[in-house]
Parts: sequence; structure tokens; C-alpha cells
Amino acid sequence: MLSIVPLAICSSHASDSITSNQSLPGDQNLFSVGGNFELGFFTKNKASSKFYIGIWYKRVSELTPVWVANRATPVSDITKCLLHISPDGNLALLDQSINSLVWSTNATIPSNSSTVAVLQDNGNLVLRDPDNSSNIFWQSFDNPTHMWLPGCKISFNKITKVSRRIISWKNSEDPAPGLFSNSNLEDTQNVLQWNMSKIYWTSGPWNGLIFTKLPEMTSQYLFKLTFVNTSEESYFTFSLLDNTTTPYAAYVMDVSGQMKALLWLEVNRQWTQIFAAPAQCDVTKFCGPFGICNELRESCLCVKGFSQRSPKDWALSDHSLGCVRDIQLQYCDGTGSDYVGERDKFFQMSSVRLPDDGQSLQVGSDDECMQACLYNCSCTAYSYNGTGCTVWYGDLYNLQDQYEGSGGGTLYLRLAASELPNHHKKGSVSGLVAGLVAASLVCFGIVCTLVTIRIRRRRAFKLVMGPLVAFRYSDLQRVTKNFSDKLGAGSFGSVSKGVLPDSTAIAVKKLEGLRQGEKQFRTEVSTLGTIQHVNLVRFCGFCAEGKERLLVFDYMPNGSLDSRLFRGNDNVLDWSTRYRIALGIARGLEYLHEKCRECIIHCDIKPENILLDAEFNPKVADFGLAKLLGREFSHVLTSMRGTIGYLAPEWITGLAITPKADVYSFGMMLLEIISGKRNTEQLAESGESDDYYFPAVAAVNVREDTVQCLLDDRLQGNANMDELIIACRVACWCIQGLESQRPTMGLVVRMLEGLTEVSIPPIPSIFRALDIDAEN
Repeated sequence: MLSIVPLAICSSHASDSITSNQSLPGDQNLFSVGGNFELGFFTKNKASSKFYIGIWYKRVSELTPVWVANRATPVSDITKCLLHISPDGNLALLDQSINSLVWSTNATIPSNSSTVAVLQDNGNLVLRDPDNSSNIFWQSFDNPTHMWLPGCKISFNKITKVSRRIISWKNSEDPAPGLFSNSNLEDTQNVLQWNMSKIYWTSGPWNGLIFTKLPEMTSQYLFKLTFVNTSEESYFTFSLLDNTTTPYAAYVMDVSGQMKALLWLEVNRQWTQIFAAPAQCDVTKFCGPFGICNELRESCLCVKGFSQRSPKDWALSDHSLGCVRDIQLQYCDGTGSDYVGERDKFFQMSSVRLPDDGQSLQVGSDDECMQACLYNCSCTAYSYNGTGCTVWYGDLYNLQDQYEGSGGGTLYLRLAASELPNHHKKGSVSGLVAGLVAASLVCFGIVCTLVTIRIRRRRAFKLVMGPLVAFRYSDLQRVTKNFSDKLGAGSFGSVSKGVLPDSTAIAVKKLEGLRQGEKQFRTEVSTLGTIQHVNLVRFCGFCAEGKERLLVFDYMPNGSLDSRLFRGNDNVLDWSTRYRIALGIARGLEYLHEKCRECIIHCDIKPENILLDAEFNPKVADFGLAKLLGREFSHVLTSMRGTIGYLAPEWITGLAITPKADVYSFGMMLLEIISGKRNTEQLAESGESDDYYFPAVAAVNVREDTVQCLLDDRLQGNANMDELIIACRVACWCIQGLESQRPTMGLVVRMLEGLTEVSIPPIPSIFRALDIDAEN
């Protein structure tokens, strides 16, 4: 992350300001009065000869620059540099070795006015009138670099039509302006742009509380975003809801092209990423020409036949130069005439997101499409989808592998013939005869072994290890048709449907990024195999061959809970089914927390991880991943898109994770079961102007005893009101900010069963700053 680079910092200076009769030499620093921030010269590393004037956190042990003055014009000798008030009143950086002005605030200051530069305790560097602190001529908050600090404004000037933007570093060591920037549009949307031109992500409009496409940007219990709209400008700013527990936080325009929210956790002595947007592979031209992005690993690779153009830049997280060919194309000699040697060939790349800027051709077949590309020396790739031909000229951008979304398909990449095996070599007659004989022998061998293969297929699934089946990878590959029938995908891998020889349907999960050895993996899964409960998806077996790690479960014909709640199903779940599902989930979690020999914290409770069998009985899935992934799990989870809405506050504040984290997630999911919508969606009906964050509104309505309005509109009020009241109260007890205030899952089960009375819960502390009333 660009904002967390090793820095060499210069020595100290006890003042917070620079006056007209004072300067800041290269070996001295400024300190804000409260001691939060420091200003001075820094360098990227001790071996570097490039120095910058910047501001960083004074009390954060991992030095993190938040603003850089001369980000594009470093100086080489700080002993001959001065930061001072120039004769025209501006704050300026002077390189005396070459008698040159390196940087200046360049503000318009009335003649004969004196000025003073002050480093404030919020990280803002202010150039103002020394006798009137409100008379400000220039401030760093109006000229941000790569970080958006609390109190700083990201604005749009309605008069000049100019957006104030923050711009990424060039790479993790160079603060020069990079390719990615964040700014606002006139219609109140926050956008990310490549090269200050192409928009590749938008937050959606502001609805008064959150951005519609990025509700987690508020982080609900950490930040409060504010939007101000005047006749001259509109702007966003943010503040911390609790700056005593979590005093240091910022939004960063990262070198990855992602907007990231960072929080410093002193207990861990590290920066924690709260969220990042958009997904890494959705960043325009992140991997450069002929680079391909892998979403699971959030990394770039070069496509076959290409290598990194600048390995040094790639090592610094700058992939913009992309990749270059290892062997030049041979069919064209560069002069436009045909090459007399062997023609170029095409390498097939399946399941990729196709590049931008393709051109359609009218052809009748795949072969005609290939020929059209082959005979055009500028054509670098083609794709044929059965009905249409698309070709690409020049560099290829925005490729993504393992891609199943719209805009994906099979790409044929043009390479030199020597890069690929020859498929059409001319042979002698004897060679042809020999080939026919060999083919005959192969066919005879196949016929002779068919029975053996059939028997082995049946025996392949009899390798039993305790209560589990130890599957062979080749067997799972066969019964899932090479994992082609995808049921879904997530941060830990993809899930495919398969059918065993005895017609039993299974779901096979391929794990990504698991580093355990085979012995440890087998030990862990054998333990999980002993866990049996009617509300946990049955764990059937596993595969551990080489680097492959797969888990096998019962197939659930009604899919996941989210598909039944949120995806516009014609068959809406009735209230009794929803209540039964909620109770079943609670019983499954109670078993994991309280009735297993070893307590298992799920860590990722959400509708996507609740599966439904043929009778709509709920089955908690992925309950073994927390155990299998171990310590790395918390890091993966907190940086995962789409899950932060279910994370308990202790995930963010660095406190120890207990079963109460699952209780919080269950409460958030229970509210979604009640409403039939995502908590983070806008719930306003057509024609209404007020939008709101549902959990906060639900908490208020529960206090006011007006829970009927929280019920899914599609149910038309058809619900047991006693059960609805219980469910709403239980949910609001579960999402209390302090884990000590939340019930255990055992108590949740008893409350949902009606065996324990449920009192009215208080408004969760994480919502008290939102100022929402029941009428909204």
C-alpha cells in the first residue's frame, strides 16, 4: 500500500509554525500542538537521494505520509534546502544549491500582508494571517495529494466546474501523481478515474446517509459522511464517530487504483483496511497491456508469450507498462509484406473477460474469424461466440482470468508459431502408416480396458478415512464435468455441482490460497467430519493432492438463502418459513458455539452461506473455513467486498474475536430475513424522498413498538405478529455494539422458541450518531 512505505525522517524542531523571519532547514521538523502530526523532509528509503516535504502521523509507529508538497519535484540535498515564507507571503521550498524555487503555495496574498504557516493537529497545513486565524490564504486540505483526512473536503466547484481530487502515487516508492484519481461529479456521485479521464467506478448518488452503490463506505460504526450543497460548491467530508478509541483513519487513493479506507489499530500496531472499491480487476488498465488480472489473488500476470516490460516497476506495484512479447510475430516482417516462413498461431484462453475496444466482423464461421485476424498484421487476438466475430488490434487491456460474468468468453491470442506446438506438420507416407497403426493399437487398448475403468470408477469413491471419503482429484474432476457446473464463487474459491456414480448429488468447493500441508489438512477435516447437526450442511469428504484442496458437501437443491430473499423470486418465502429458517440457523450456530468438543466461530455468517434443502430447511455452510484458514482468515474477511455489512465492531477495533461476533452477524442477517432486502439497500418506496439505513431504523421502530412497517412488503402483512416482535427484538439485541450486551446463540434459540421473554433492546451505540427517527 503506497501510504505505508519505509521512510527516512529528518531531525526535530519544536515549533508548529513558520513565520516570515524564520525558516525550516532540511534537518528540522514541525510538530502540531496536540502532537498528532509532523512536517518535514522525508525520503523513500535510506539509500535514496530524493527528498520530499511532507506531513505524516507523529504517533503512529508505522510512518505514513498523508500529504506531500513537492511530490513531482524531489530535492537531492536537504542541507541546502529551506522551507520559508517568501517575500510575496507564500510558503515556498527553495533549493539553494541551484538557486531554484522547487515548490510554492502560490496563493494570492494582498501586498504588504504578513503570513504564517501553521501545522494544525488535524493534519492541515494552513497559510494565514498571523493576527487573524480565520483569514486563511491557502491550506493543504484544499490541495490534497493522495489521502482524504477527517475534515478535508472532496468538492465540486459549481462556478468553475472543477472537481477537487486526490491522486494516487506513481508507485509504492514514488509520490509523483499516478494514473488513478478520486473526485466528485456535479450530481453528487463520487468517481474513480484513470488518467483523469476515463471513469471506471462510481459510488452511485448520495441519498442523505450513504452512497447507494457503496454503503460500507460509511463503515457504519466508524465514519460519518457529510454532504454539503451550496450555490457555489458541493462537497463531502467525513468524521470519526469515536476518535478516542480509533483516532487515526483516512481514505487513500491507492496505487492499485482502489479507494481504500484505512484505520490504525494500535493494539496490532498496523493499518487495517476497512474496505476497498472497486474490486481489483475492475480497475481500468491496472495490469497494463497484455497483463491479465486474477480476482482471487488480486494480482497481475502476463499472458502466455509475454513478460513484464519493467520488473522493477511491477515490484513497486506499478503494472502500467504491462507486458511485452517474448518472441516477435513471424508472419509479418514489419514492412507489410507476407513472411515466407511458418504462419503465426493462436493460443486459446478460456473463461476470460474479453479486452476493451474490440471490433465486430461479419463472418460465417470460427475459421473465417481466425483467418480474418491472421491475415491482418495488426490483429493481435480474436473471439468467436458462435454467432459473431470480434477482433482486436494493438495492445490488449483489462483481461481477467477465471471470469464468468457478462463480457466473458474465449479469446484466441496471436503468438509466434514457435511459441506453440506444431499441429499441421507435413509427414511422410511411412509416418502416416505408422500413425494409423499406433491409432489402431490405442483403440484396441481402450476397448480392452473399458471394463477395468468402469470398475475403478466405482472403487474410486471407497477410499474412506474415518467418517469421510478421501476423493481423488481426477474423480472429482470427472463427476463435476471438469468443474463446469458452477454453483457460485467467493473469496475462498468456487463451488461446482457433481453427481457420484450412485446418482448422489454433491457440491465441490475448490479452496484457493490454503497453505496447509496434506497432513495438517487431513487432521483438520477429519475433525470437521465428526460434526453433525441437522442445521449444518453435511461434510462428505475431501481431496488433498499436490496443491489442490477440495471439500465435498451434500448438494442443496434450493440454493442459498440470498437467492430466495433478494433475487426477485416469484415464489416469495412466507413468514412461517422465514421464522423456521431463522430458528434453524440459530440452532446450527448454537451447536458450533456450545455443543461441539471445540468451539467453532463461523466468522462469515451471511445469507450466501445459508443453504436450503428440498424442504427449505436451513443448513449453515462454510462453518469449517474459519478452522481451516486459521489466523489468515480474519485478514481475508475484513478486506472482502460484500461482507462488511455483517462484521461486528470488534473485527475493526482489533479486539479479540469471540462467538459474539457470529451473534452480531446473525442479527444483521435476521433483519434481512424480516425485510426481504439487503440492509444496505435503499428501502424507500417509489415517490418517497427519504432513504435510510435499515438496521438503524429497525432499532428505533423496535423501541417505538412499531415493527409492522419492517416486514417485507411482499408478504402484505401476513405474519404472526408475536413472532415478528420477537424476531425484531432478538435481531436488535444481537447487533448491540458491545459484545457483552449481546445474547449467546443458546439464549437466542430459547428466545425464538418462545421459552424466554425478550425485553425491548436499547438503540445500538453504533447507530446513535445517525440521528434517525421512527417516522423515517
